[in-house]
Amino acid sequence: MTISDFLIIPATAEHVIHAEAICKEMFESAKARGTGIARRKPEYVAKKMEEGKAVIALHKDGRWAGFCYIETWSHGEYVANSGLIVNPEFRKVGLAKAIKKRIFELSREKYPKAKIFGLTTGLAVMKINSELGYEPVTYSELTQDEEFWKGCQSCINYDILMSKDRKNCMCTAMLWDPEEKAKELQEKDKT
Repeated sequence: MTISDFLIIPATAEHVIHAEAICKEMFESAKARGTGIARRKPEYVAKKMEEGKAVIALHKDGRWAGFCYIETWSHGEYVANSGLIVNPEFRKVGLAKAIKKRIFELSREKYPKAKIFGLTTGLAVMKINSELGYEPVTYSELTQDEEFWKGCQSCINYDILMSKDRKNCMCTAMLWDPEEKAKELQEKDKT
């Protein structure tokens, strides 16, 4: 099996049939790894699909293979790419990287001026984010939108986050800032 066996596209209403299986796998995968994840309901994931704020990977036989969605915060100033999951049947072929790249592109298309961020405990996701140009940051550089932080309540590490006054937790915060990237490009052009 290779990456060419998959279609990686923005999700639509026709993909809602996969929402329940995606949510179940998000939960089971987090439980198996012993890591925290903000739990999502199938209705929430379905809404992201209907709004065009998600990417789904489908195997050529039609089975869902992976998923990720977009969240916006602080009136569109910040975008998070969340809920990255790959169906266990299709792991180890580079699907997570391809999905993450496509959701990043979709985020840039929809919100070109937004800072894109993620929180993760996974080394593989940190590596993918780094390849996309994200940089590790302190939590103070993320959105301070209360609704974002409410999403952490279903995570097993929520008590740690709150005991540290939301300054840090078990997750690594990573940020891609379009203004910083533009400055870097200008500096490169000068040399």
